[in-house]
Amino acid sequence: MKSVAAKEGKITMIESEIPKVQDHYLLVKTSHSVISTGTELSVIRSSQNRTAYLGYSAAGTIVECGGGTQPFTKGQLVACYGVPFVRHSEYLLVPKTLCSPVPDNVQAKEAAFAGVGAIAIHALRMANLQFGESVVIAGLGVLGQIIAQISHASAYDVIPYEVNESRAQLFQSCTGVEVATSNEYLNRFIEEKTNGLGSDAVLLCAGGGHSPLTNESLDWVRDKGKIVIVGDVEPHFKRSLMFGKEAEILISRAGGPGRYDPVYEKAAVDYPYAYVRWTEGRNMGEFLRLLSEKRIQVNAYLQESVLFDNISEAYAELQQENTSVLTKVIDYN
Repeated sequence: MKSVAAKEGKITMIESEIPKVQDHYLLVKTSHSVISTGTELSVIRSSQNRTAYLGYSAAGTIVECGGGTQPFTKGQLVACYGVPFVRHSEYLLVPKTLCSPVPDNVQAKEAAFAGVGAIAIHALRMANLQFGESVVIAGLGVLGQIIAQISHASAYDVIPYEVNESRAQLFQSCTGVEVATSNEYLNRFIEEKTNGLGSDAVLLCAGGGHSPLTNESLDWVRDKGKIVIVGDVEPHFKRSLMFGKEAEILISRAGGPGRYDPVYEKAAVDYPYAYVRWTEGRNMGEFLRLLSEKRIQVNAYLQESVLFDNISEAYAELQQENTSVLTKVIDYN
């Protein structure tokens, strides 16, 4: 089988044997996977002295089940998530805790977003918003778009912020929600929607390392509000601004509880449902439910697809400055 990796800042194909199934794991033939632009372009840039596999969100058909993987069955369509088990590869060996059954009315290419969706859902859970509260979503890349869609579906008062006009228009066409496209516009939006009190939470979904958004977000949030760092943003905040608002600064770690825990991920031992309600696996399932019930949609992000053998072209386009393309869906069929 072939897998996609970055080496010396370039895309390369690595050939290897199809992995053998083992207990608590599923062998999946990949149908589609999704390029997570921010994460993967960052990995490519940092691959000067190493080889790094790319990708973490996919969907495919189970070709073999290891022991102890009930109720999964051979031939079943599943969504898969998580490094190092999921990558842009023709076959995937994935622990059962990182797979989720795909509802009959959800297409494989839609389900391939489930890993990104789990990250989006966990970020919102970190904000701990209640019905009717307001949230600024700063940055409408594919992750920000999905977070903002789920926020809208949850009846939060969503205030999206994106300076890229095409991304702003894309979100508006999906939801009908107006997007602030400048800082001045955003400040006016917040003033009107919150009676000048500030947003209950701000989710920073943009990249850029040292970003002015960090300190600007303290102007947008209310006293004792929350700022959740979702994108690749360094948490540099001025103490005086933090002190003035007594704001809570949080970092959202991937798809939820279970991430980076070898017992949950490698040994495929799930957390007790009564004590950890929303694991990364259960967040995937919730994202698929939202798709199935048409609460959110990803069809607008499916327009840019590429065959697996042409994947280098996809990365070349995504690396162009000021590209309006959010992501590419890789087709293995």
